[in-house]
Amino acid sequence: MGELNDFSLKHKIFLRTYGWRNIDPTPWAKLRKPLSESRLGLVSSAGFVAPGQEPFDENIRGGDPSFRVIDSGSDPSSFIEYHKSDAFDHRGILQDPNLAFPLDRINELAERGRIGSVASNHLSCMGSITAPNRLIRRTAPEAAEIFVRDEVDLALLVPV
Repeated sequence: MGELNDFSLKHKIFLRTYGWRNIDPTPWAKLRKPLSESRLGLVSSAGFVAPGQEPFDENIRGGDPSFRVIDSGSDPSSFIEYHKSDAFDHRGILQDPNLAFPLDRINELAERGRIGSVASNHLSCMGSITAPNRLIRRTAPEAAEIFVRDEVDLALLVPV
């Protein structure tokens, strides 16, 4: 995570003036079984889409609140990044998409027995959503339902 002085003046002003939300109580659920028996789903805000999927709409004021379902058998090297923020260096996730969507790594964890299994579907959404109401009210419940149907026990959240 960067220090405030690492950012440009534009981003410093934004970070200091943005109306950050305090969610209380913090939503949390205890894992009900051992990790080695649990199914893991992945949620990344890298703005990745798989080949053939619609890109995220960079013109939506406040950010595109939609998500893309990424099949577990997808190849992260084929993903296309649509993250609109210029507040970070995109080169790392473009060189190795597993930094922001660690699908290969969670498959390795399942192969080693560290987690029980990998969800059939994972979720990619857009980061830098400055108007999150649509995301909270509409997108999050729809996304949660996908994981419920897939019997996901825990989600690895990868914020970008």
